[in-house]
Amino acid sequence: MHASAYLKLSVATAVVTILLKGAAWWWTGSVSLAADALESLVNLAGAVFALAMVTLAAQPPDAEHPYGHHKAEYFSSGFEGILIIAAALGIFWGAAQRWRHPEPLEGIGLGAALAVVSSALNGLLAWAMLRKAREARSVALAADARHLITDVWTSAGVVAGLLGVMATGWHWLDPLLAMVVALNILREGLHLLRESTSGLMDQALDDESLTRVQAVLDGFRHPYDVRFDHIVSRVAGQRRFIDLHMHMPAHWTLGRAATLRGEVEQALMGTVPGLRCSIQLLPMDVEAHSLHQEDGA
Repeated sequence: MHASAYLKLSVATAVVTILLKGAAWWWTGSVSLAADALESLVNLAGAVFALAMVTLAAQPPDAEHPYGHHKAEYFSSGFEGILIIAAALGIFWGAAQRWRHPEPLEGIGLGAALAVVSSALNGLLAWAMLRKAREARSVALAADARHLITDVWTSAGVVAGLLGVMATGWHWLDPLLAMVVALNILREGLHLLRESTSGLMDQALDDESLTRVQAVLDGFRHPYDVRFDHIVSRVAGQRRFIDLHMHMPAHWTLGRAATLRGEVEQALMGTVPGLRCSIQLLPMDVEAHSLHQEDGA
């Protein structure tokens, strides 16, 4: 199933959980359940925006975007982070008002049961989405899945708090728990914002991928008496890009060098999924300025 199909399923699940949590809040009057329902509303908005960005990211390169549209997924992650932060602030404000004026709760058992059902739906969907996100290397899908996981923990905390109110009669537990939920949501929102910003700043390949790249280059270096340097990499959504120089003996023909370059490119793309390579050919005794050297000049 394609990543966009999971996001469509996320939209449908968000609608169902909003109805379930909204009914639980209406039945009990719990401010913590209201906070949980508000987070599901954020889930819905985030999933809709993520679906739009994944659809855009899948568009092929064009004249204005020759490297493709893959970075669109980072906008989804950032947008969802902003929504989460806004929801957290709203939840905290509402909980603070209820803290000042506690109110008794009704129908706690039914409200908790509805919250458990919605949490189970989110948990199953988040598990499936995380697996697909790792497979497709989708930033938007991973962000939406982590938000759902946050929602699951939120609902679990809310249910525990409601059971605590039932057991003790301490109605101030409800707004206190809502404030804790708000802080947890705020932490997740800040994490998503930081991650989206890193992606937009052309972050390098992860250490594991760079180690694989180096292993491939080492496999070509000695048998063919070539040298590789000025290795620069970046990540853009599902795509990975790497640029490097390949120095060859001066007596080689251009055809022989081009053939080896093709073999190196195929080997690199085979070991790092989604990688695109650009290798510049140079004689062994010629040095060229790297991008970093030019920037620092």
